[in-house]
Amino acid sequence: MSTFSPFSKEELLPQTEMLEIKKQKGELFIGLPKETLFEEKRICLTPDAVSALTSHGHRIVIEAGAGEGSNYSDNEYSEAGAKISYDTKEVFSCNIVLKVAPPTIDEIDMIIPQSVLISALQLKTQTKEYFKTLAKKRITAVAFDYIKDEHGVYPVVKSLSEIAGTAAILIAAELMSNLNKGNGLLLGNIGGVPPTDVVILGAGTVGEFAARSALGLGARVKVFDNSITKLRKLQHSLNTPIYTSTIQPKTLAKSLRRCDVAIGSIRGKDRSPIVVSETIVETMKEGAIIVDVSIDRGGCFETSNITSHSKPTFEKHGVIHYCVPNIPSRYSRTASFAISNLFTPYLLDIAESGGFENAARFDKSLRSGMYFYHGILTNKTVAAWFDLPFRDINLLLL
Repeated sequence: MSTFSPFSKEELLPQTEMLEIKKQKGELFIGLPKETLFEEKRICLTPDAVSALTSHGHRIVIEAGAGEGSNYSDNEYSEAGAKISYDTKEVFSCNIVLKVAPPTIDEIDMIIPQSVLISALQLKTQTKEYFKTLAKKRITAVAFDYIKDEHGVYPVVKSLSEIAGTAAILIAAELMSNLNKGNGLLLGNIGGVPPTDVVILGAGTVGEFAARSALGLGARVKVFDNSITKLRKLQHSLNTPIYTSTIQPKTLAKSLRRCDVAIGSIRGKDRSPIVVSETIVETMKEGAIIVDVSIDRGGCFETSNITSHSKPTFEKHGVIHYCVPNIPSRYSRTASFAISNLFTPYLLDIAESGGFENAARFDKSLRSGMYFYHGILTNKTVAAWFDLPFRDINLLLL
């Protein structure tokens, strides 16, 4: 009696196992043009970062003199394996272009179609024409100031905010000296002399590092913010009890009248709220210092006006104002390190993943910074700001 088997003889024989094919590693062709924005001295990759990339077989073309603002010579980049080019068009013809400041319209014209652009976005300074030009070139663009990691932190913004917070205190200390027509006070605390009074508006990253630096010098610090959660987090991170308060007009005005230094670091959604009126500034000490770090969003002091690194201060009502919007560029080498530390792992991961699209498909943080994908606008904020159509990046990468 024969028995029935549901399987054919071929199915019962050993079968060849199908193994997953490993992704082909991609070779990156990266261009680093010289920054042309006024007083922008940073660069996206340090020579050490270039060395790490070239040792993995990637090609890098850097425009001659691009690292000089951060005190990196062409020779250092050449020894790291980069090609030094005197032709700006050659640098922009690479498949991946890295810049600190957003490219100008003329620079976008030099970028070859279907390239990848990684730079800051600086939305408030852009025009509709900028985005239309990117679309025409079908460029894939990533804003490093929009990249958000798995912890919900914007790593580049945080690093640059740490620099700005620390720098704000160092700048105030310089401005207080006699050489800079200040009151001749030493920012800090020595035996038998009352400590310097510092008021900080905002308990975010800038405020935290300003407070940390001021406390380290021995100053007496007061921090104001309308978020109790931020104030608690600040006290916890500083690991020392300091004066904190919500922004109560009378309390704030009293503290500002007595302070030697006031740091503004409050950021709003569209612009920084003005929390210190001109009337209050008039009551501040003669020779007091205001460092308005939030000036890039309009400033939180009513008397603030944008200044530059070449002419950083002005005096109003006897108070010295420092209102430079790009403080990290003053410390370009440190800032370049911070930006380079972010770029290098991303670039290596893009190569390991077999190209930018594969990397973006599996890396949410890379997608969070992307605002153009092959000429299609993918950032809702940009679309709403300039009344442009956009598509969800997660649908495009399916």
